[in-house]
Amino acid sequence: MELLQLQYFQTVARMEHMTNAAKELRIAQPALSKTIARLEEDLGVPLFDRQNRQIKLNSFGKAFLKSVETALSALEEGRREVTDLAGMERGSIRLATTALNRLSKALGAFRTAYPEVNFRVVQIPPNAMLDMVGMLENGEVDLCFIAASLEEAKIREMPVLQAEVYLAVPAGHRLEGRECISLQELSGEAFIEYKEGHPFRKMNDEFCESAGIRREVVCEVDEPAALNSLVSAGLGLAFVPGCKGDDKPPYSMLRIESPSCHRTFSIAWLEQRYLSKAALRFRQFLVDYFNELQEPVEQERMEQTQAFRQLQ
Repeated sequence: MELLQLQYFQTVARMEHMTNAAKELRIAQPALSKTIARLEEDLGVPLFDRQNRQIKLNSFGKAFLKSVETALSALEEGRREVTDLAGMERGSIRLATTALNRLSKALGAFRTAYPEVNFRVVQIPPNAMLDMVGMLENGEVDLCFIAASLEEAKIREMPVLQAEVYLAVPAGHRLEGRECISLQELSGEAFIEYKEGHPFRKMNDEFCESAGIRREVVCEVDEPAALNSLVSAGLGLAFVPGCKGDDKPPYSMLRIESPSCHRTFSIAWLEQRYLSKAALRFRQFLVDYFNELQEPVEQERMEQTQAFRQLQ
């Protein structure tokens, strides 16, 4: 049994299509079929059910795939650890995130500081956060940057950013020009919101429940870019996080004096899996990078809140 056979089998098992797998592996389809056939001969059992040109992983194949993924993941960890120890690693980080817009500037700053490090970044839809758990377990990624907890005991999470949440107000709205506001003032207002099941929707619902208000959701979106566009178009208000260094948006951002509204962004990793020197360096970099953004913002918030209360 050869390593190449296992790698080929993993790809075929994932795609359940010999021709497509051959294209991804960049080998001839007949050669791939022969490799899988030799592997099945070595094992003494078929790994796929075949009907006409269709193939489907059978019970033997599913059981074998789990062991193959564990073995390949362990070998990759070993390779990364050895190259780290030998001082040969130029640096590589595999990262998954549901909040790329919040992370992009930090990525740029890290690459400027460490240009030798290579990234492989996978953007995950917020409603598919469970996929990130599997990617960490299978060794597909080293780290995850998340805006809501994965809630898995075997996965460690380190908060790196507590971003204040503001009220986005379009031009011409009656609230434009205000600096601070209480959510209790917004009962019945039209809001742009994320779709049900989105982690930010759950957080925003909790903000409103805490304030004892009901808002009218006039539009639901998947991505921050769509939310920003609709607020700019004047369709309604929205909850948006803000930090020092963010680009100025095309709408007003009011501080929410009551209740306290924040979103916590964290870096997550599988505790028992080896992390390269590059991944460890990046994890600490995020802590330091976001820490610099938070302190001035919090001080400014305290000053604004004090001024707001004096007006009441």
